Amino acid sequence: MDPQKLYERRWWTLGVLILSLLVIGVDNTILNVALPKIVEDLDASGSQLQWIIDSYTIVFASLLLTVGAIGDKFGRKRMLHLGVILFALFSAVAAFVGSADGLILARALMGIGGACIYPSTLSILTNTFHDERERGRAIGIWAGVSGLGIAIGPIVGGWLLSHFWWGSVFLVNVPVVIVALVAGRMIVPNSKDPSPSALDPVGAVLSIVGLVSLVYGIIEAPSHGWTSTQTLATLGFSVIVLVAFAIWELRSDHPMLDVTFFENARFTAANISIVLVFFALFGSLFFLTQYLQFVLGYDALQAGIRVAPLALVLMVGAPIAGRLTARLGNKVLVSAGMATVAVGLWYMGTLSVTSGYGHIVISLLILGLGMGTAMVPATESIMGSLPLAKAGVGSAMNDTTRQIGGALGVAILGSIFASSYATHIVSSLRGLPESSIAAAQNSVGAALAIGEKIGGTQGAAITAAAKSSFINAMDRGLVVGAGIALLGALVALIWLPNRAVDADAIELHVRRHDGELATVAERSE
Repeated sequence: MDPQKLYERRWWTLGVLILSLLVIGVDNTILNVALPKIVEDLDASGSQLQWIIDSYTIVFASLLLTVGAIGDKFGRKRMLHLGVILFALFSAVAAFVGSADGLILARALMGIGGACIYPSTLSILTNTFHDERERGRAIGIWAGVSGLGIAIGPIVGGWLLSHFWWGSVFLVNVPVVIVALVAGRMIVPNSKDPSPSALDPVGAVLSIVGLVSLVYGIIEAPSHGWTSTQTLATLGFSVIVLVAFAIWELRSDHPMLDVTFFENARFTAANISIVLVFFALFGSLFFLTQYLQFVLGYDALQAGIRVAPLALVLMVGAPIAGRLTARLGNKVLVSAGMATVAVGLWYMGTLSVTSGYGHIVISLLILGLGMGTAMVPATESIMGSLPLAKAGVGSAMNDTTRQIGGALGVAILGSIFASSYATHIVSSLRGLPESSIAAAQNSVGAALAIGEKIGGTQGAAITAAAKSSFINAMDRGLVVGAGIALLGALVALIWLPNRAVDADAIELHVRRHDGELATVAERSE
């Protein structure tokens, strides 16, 4: 395709990319609203509900690096189209399955499509916008759309469930991705590594096995205990495999992921910042949605609407941060953004039984501002510190750190919450049957149901104790999250370079890429 036409179409290309990205973001949040209906219609157990969500996350996270490397070699547009087709196909399958186990499998297969789409969007974007300022703006819009998906997913899901069956939350993906596929075919340019190396099947297998075991271990740790034999064995195995992966990549003459990228402070510090941003985001949302429903009494749709300020501020703030990146530098914005996230989490962690939704709104506005400010320059640092030829792997690394950070946020803060909640509420349950005490300690929803069933003064006391214990435990978890976010600000302040263009990254890879680090072969299909 004529380079001039590619340049003229760059913003249309961005539109197609964010449409593909949006459907993934919406799907990840729309499902939470449908879980009660899935329980009712498919008779899904609590464990099955967890795996309906986690099967997608594990497959998605474990394939990102491999898919990014394949996209660099064979073409990112091809990988994007493959992902869109797979996502649409298995969304349709998920909509009509007749069992919880079937839905778990369909969700896992959707994870393959999502893994093909996500890194392709950012790597194509990076290769489409060559001007530093425009690329910062484009990444800002890309990040903002991620926030938009968080906001509209529960709202769209609530509307669909009020008019149709639970499968509609999956079926709605199909027409959107068809539009993205057709438009992408006509508009999006293809790009790939101009000097591709051979595939690295050993590295791919090691990365997949290592990431599967890591994400699985993190997700399961709260259920089995962080010091249980199963958790320690799973996480220990993942560390061994990932170390083996790093050693293999260092010795390979055609590595899937050049681990010497991590010698670049800009790349490493930005990845750490992304992990901690999403640690805070997913950890806080884990508490917040439960607080809005169990403590304040909103239904799923009402709760989804009330979470929207976080995503809306992120959506508006991220493009602004993209424009400021070149002017102020990565260090300033990432550090300021992470510090703002810490303030937002700390303020949310001062909730009391009488605080109400107004306290939450202020917290959400601060959090959204901080996340939007930190996320864009951190992402730009990752992509800008790598040669364009390796944009697929760079994007995959960015997305993998997001997934790991989110999983860690829910698992670690969730564990702190569960331990504190169980300890705090037990004194209010004296005299109840052992089975009721166990159920109330395990879930605030169960405690509220027990209080409603008993009724009277005792029931009201149990309900009040459940809400008080929930808020106490939530505050403790959020304060820990604030500390983690503050640590992220310090990491960025100390180690993240403030340069917009990182010459070290180019010099580091000159020999490997024969001086063609800043060129990408663009071919239209």
